[in-house]
Amino acid sequence: MYMKKRVLSYLVALVSTVSLQSCVTNYVVSKPATYSKEYKTDAKLASLDTNKMEQDKQRLINSFLAEKAASIANAKNSIKNAGIAKVVKYNKTIDNILTEAETYLGTPYRYGGMTRNGIDCSAFVLSVFGAAAGLSLPRVAASQAQEGEKIEKENLQKGDLIFFSHGRRISHVGIVESVSEEGEIKFIHAATSKGVMISSLNDSYWGPKFRFAKRIINENGEAYNNLAATTATTATSF
Repeated sequence: MYMKKRVLSYLVALVSTVSLQSCVTNYVVSKPATYSKEYKTDAKLASLDTNKMEQDKQRLINSFLAEKAASIANAKNSIKNAGIAKVVKYNKTIDNILTEAETYLGTPYRYGGMTRNGIDCSAFVLSVFGAAAGLSLPRVAASQAQEGEKIEKENLQKGDLIFFSHGRRISHVGIVESVSEEGEIKFIHAATSKGVMISSLNDSYWGPKFRFAKRIINENGEAYNNLAATTATTATSF
């Protein structure tokens, strides 16, 4: 009887010891495994967040670059359109001047004259620029020579004014009518001999008397100077 109780007590102690070791083993082994899994999950989430941030950053940069490119393109188009508008206005103004000038062809020369019945060189230029471009040039050739921007002979264009003299004083003016590819410059003017006509700077008479040229209309199709105030005096012409 005593032996049976002793064996029974031994078995109970053995079972308790095995159970306790099993619990300890399960605790020690399972805990790190659970922590490792959680750590890997957190690291994966952090990696996903970083990738998303990079993607959002790149999308923002791409959006900024696209907007900048669009702004630059719009600015270039605006500049281009403004440039085209200026060229169109300039060409239209010059065409109007020459068209108006050509309506005077054949008009007789008259010293001091200012009508289509008779006109002198400076009055001719004054009338043409006034009617075609709304400009009020001075009455005499010498004063007209003070307006605009000086242009070298090789850079002359249609609509420029060219001035002549026998001596020091400017006494004649004409309007450039055309410039050929070979460089021949033709101008329309009121000459004492034949009235309003077209002549060439290659002419043996006019060539030596040429002094300089002025551009009255700038690249915007407008006058270089304020030409509103003029002095009405008698023209000195030939």
